[in-house]
Amino acid sequence: MMQITPVVKQLLIINIIFFIGCQIVGDEAYNYLSLFFFENAKFQPWQPLTHMFMHGGIMHIAFNMFALYSFGSALEHFWGGKKFLFFYISCGLGAALLHTGVNYYFFHSGLNDLIEAGFKSEDIYRLLNSGQIDTRWTEVLGQSGIDNFAGAFATPVVGASGAIYGLLVAFAFMFPNAELALMFIPIPIKAKYFVPGLIAVDLVLGLKGNSIFGGSSGIAHFAHVGGAVVGFIMMWYWKKNQFSNNRWN
Repeated sequence: MMQITPVVKQLLIINIIFFIGCQIVGDEAYNYLSLFFFENAKFQPWQPLTHMFMHGGIMHIAFNMFALYSFGSALEHFWGGKKFLFFYISCGLGAALLHTGVNYYFFHSGLNDLIEAGFKSEDIYRLLNSGQIDTRWTEVLGQSGIDNFAGAFATPVVGASGAIYGLLVAFAFMFPNAELALMFIPIPIKAKYFVPGLIAVDLVLGLKGNSIFGGSSGIAHFAHVGGAVVGFIMMWYWKKNQFSNNRWN
């Protein structure tokens, strides 16, 4: 078993401190540090960063921290601490960006339909920011549409899963023939097949309203995909430019 590396150790400690602190403080901490849609009154500019240190439950943080230790230590060992931290944070921010972009699409699609149906935008925002909806909206959007519309605006996202998916992609780039397995897939599979398959399955289940990791409501799966996409782009760029041969010390 690989020895834990310094930056991974610090990230683990920060995540655990955040988790314990949020259990003590309660909803106020989640309202302050989770990532809300940027048009929501609860949104704050630090949330794209702080949300990746928040977790919704013990199993959520346990899985993410185990993955951070398992894959992050291997990557930091070869990259050095500064490069690893830059990659990790970038993937987490990429996850927030794609998640927000998808929320923007669902919210404004619904908003435009409601405005065309005669509802005033200021009334819509006022109700949503007070945690309410107008039941007449369902007649315009349908139940699925109202769930996507209101959920995109009101449901916050938490967790390091986006950054973790970026680490998975990087690990597959660097160690494509390493064999990986999950409890429900006991047969070892090479990383170059395992990681793309995991992301694809998570995306498919997410489109149906479910997700392998990180919760089962809303569209949080796009945060996972966002972290994976940013991880892929960075690894592709570094490999193309031989950037991965340089350690940041």
